[in-house]
Amino acid sequence: MKKTLEVFLAVFLVSLLFISLTGFTPRFQTPPQPGAGPQAEATPLPESFSALITQVDTSRFPQVTAYVSVVDANGMPVPVAPNQIKLLENGEEMKLDGVSAAGDIGPLSTLLIVDTSGSMNHAGKLKAAKEAASAYVNQARPDDLVGLLTFNTEIDYAQPLTTDRRKMQTAVNAIKAQGDTAMFDALGEGIAILEAVSGRKAIIVMTDGLDNRSRLSPQQVLRLVGPQGLSISVVGLGDPSHSTGALTALDEPALQAFAEQAGGVYGYANDAESLKALYEKYGRAMQSEYIVTYTSPAKLRDGLNRALSAQVSDTSGGLLGMVEPPTRYNPGGLVPEVQAPANWLVFVGLLIVLGLLLLVPLFFAVLLPRLRGGGGSKGGSTKKSSGIRLRSAPPPPASPGASGSKIKLKG
Repeated sequence: MKKTLEVFLAVFLVSLLFISLTGFTPRFQTPPQPGAGPQAEATPLPESFSALITQVDTSRFPQVTAYVSVVDANGMPVPVAPNQIKLLENGEEMKLDGVSAAGDIGPLSTLLIVDTSGSMNHAGKLKAAKEAASAYVNQARPDDLVGLLTFNTEIDYAQPLTTDRRKMQTAVNAIKAQGDTAMFDALGEGIAILEAVSGRKAIIVMTDGLDNRSRLSPQQVLRLVGPQGLSISVVGLGDPSHSTGALTALDEPALQAFAEQAGGVYGYANDAESLKALYEKYGRAMQSEYIVTYTSPAKLRDGLNRALSAQVSDTSGGLLGMVEPPTRYNPGGLVPEVQAPANWLVFVGLLIVLGLLLLVPLFFAVLLPRLRGGGGSKGGSTKKSSGIRLRSAPPPPASPGASGSKIKLKG
C-alpha cells in the first residue's frame, strides 16, 4: 500500500509541474516595433547581389527578428530601400511588422576568435592577425562591443566584451602563439559567452590550419549556434595548396561550408593587407544590415524547423538579385505552450481534482476493507465472517470425565 501511495504522489507532483509550465506560461510581451525609417528611393543596383539572413532572434516568439545583409559579389553592402526587402517563411511571404533603415541595428557585439597555435609564428602570420584585429576594433562604432578569445591547445578569454578600445588593443598586442589547434572547442566557448548578449552578435574566427585538438565536432558547434541565432564568419590564413599533413594546411571547402551553415561568410587572405581588408569588410557589412520583424503564423514554440529567406524586390514587386538558400531557425519549446494561459480559478479547481484522485488509492487500500469488515456476515467474505464467528462463539462444554481429570491434575 505504501508503494502505491508513493507512485500516485509522484504522478500528482509531475502533473502539477506540467500544468504550471504549460497552462500558466506568461504571455510574451511585444516590444516597440522598429520603425520602417524613411522610404528612400531605390538606387542603381549592381548586376549581382543577394540578401543574406545573418541572424534570427526568436526570444520574443511568435515575433521574429531577422538581421538582413544585402551585399554584392565582393561582400560589400548594397543600399536598398527598406520597403524593397521581403521575408518568406516556409516559402510563404510574411507581412512585416517593421524594417529598419540600413545600419540602424543598434550596438553590435563581436567576439574575435584568433588562432594562436604554433604555426602562426611562421611567415609573419601572427603579426598580420594582430594588425587585422586592431583594424576591426578601430572601425567599430562607439557603442559596439568587441571581445577577444584566443585558442591553441587551450582557450583563453583574453578580453571580455567591451567598448574600451584601449583594453582591446592591449589584449591584441599580448597575443602569443604556441601549441596545437582546437578551433571548434573555442567556437563552443565563444557561443556560450555570447548567450546572454542581446541584439546583433557575431563571431569572426581566424585560423591558419586544420583543427587537430577539439573535442567538439563541427556538427556539434552548429547545433549550439541554432538556439543562439548568431552568425559565425571564418577567415582562412593558411595555404590551401598544401597537403593536409603540412603545418600550414587549410581545408577551404570545409571551412566555407561551415561558415555558410553558421549564418556567416568565408574569406581567404594570404598576406597582411588582404587580411586587414577582410576584417574591415566584415565590419562594414554587419554595420549596414537591416532589422526586419514579423509575426510567425505558427504561434507556438513547437520545436519544428522553419525555413526563412530574404529577397529584394523592385517597385512592382518583382524579384531582384540572386536567391540564397533559406536559413533554418527553430523557435524551441520542449514543453508545449497554449494560446492563452488559464486563469487561477481553473488552476485551483485542477488542484482539487488532483487531490481527490490522490485519495482514490487510499480509499481502496484502507477504508474499503474496513467498511466491508464492519458490515456483518452478509457484507464480508466467507473466510473473514467465519473467523469472527469462531472468536465470538462460546467454547463447547467439556465432558464430565475430562473436567474431572483436569481438576485432579491441578490438585
